[in-house]
Amino acid sequence: MKFSKYILIIVTLVSLSISCTKKEEKPPDPVTDIEGNTYKTVRIGLQIWMAENLKTTKFNDGTSIAPIADSIAWRNLATPGYCMYNKNDTAYKRTYGLLYNAYTADSGKVCPTGWHLPGIEEWQQLSDFLADSIYTGGKLKETGTTHWMTPNKGATNTTGFSALPAGIRYFEGSFTAISYYTAFWSASASGNEEEGYSSLYYGDAKVNMGHVSKKHGFSIRCVKD
Repeated sequence: MKFSKYILIIVTLVSLSISCTKKEEKPPDPVTDIEGNTYKTVRIGLQIWMAENLKTTKFNDGTSIAPIADSIAWRNLATPGYCMYNKNDTAYKRTYGLLYNAYTADSGKVCPTGWHLPGIEEWQQLSDFLADSIYTGGKLKETGTTHWMTPNKGATNTTGFSALPAGIRYFEGSFTAISYYTAFWSASASGNEEEGYSSLYYGDAKVNMGHVSKKHGFSIRCVKD
């Protein structure tokens, strides 16, 4: 009987050890872009995502992306370009990253080497893993109202994705929605002049998906290959 008890104790201790090892799984390493900007990353299910918005001004081959501040130039652009909210707010870049048009997103080289622009299906995989479509967005949003406008409904950030309300640039060049909305490009086009996107809003806890003109300026989150 004593021997059996000892075996039971050993098995229990081994099981606890394995359980603790799983709980203490090492978080994924940060990733650095071509310019030396370093981004936190987070594992969500089988995917590894950037936990910060992209802020590079160069493609991963070293080629520069055009900075477009002027509204008319932005409206007429049909090639890669980026901007900062309100054209030249450098403080914005440090917190929120940059806004890119979909011609940049479609290049295949805006993300660091070994990473890529997620497709609609990868956003859907993320949503499916989080299980509840009504609250998926809340699990991705940074909590509190330091950056998000109140009420920042449903925000728990249980994933560590830490989405911020970076705002957007409309196709005709104006800016809007800082503090209450953010949108991310996805690699799924709908026709020649539209691109897929996923968005989050301060007033609900959903992830909303759709298609808009490629001339919009949205944020980018990359996912590991």
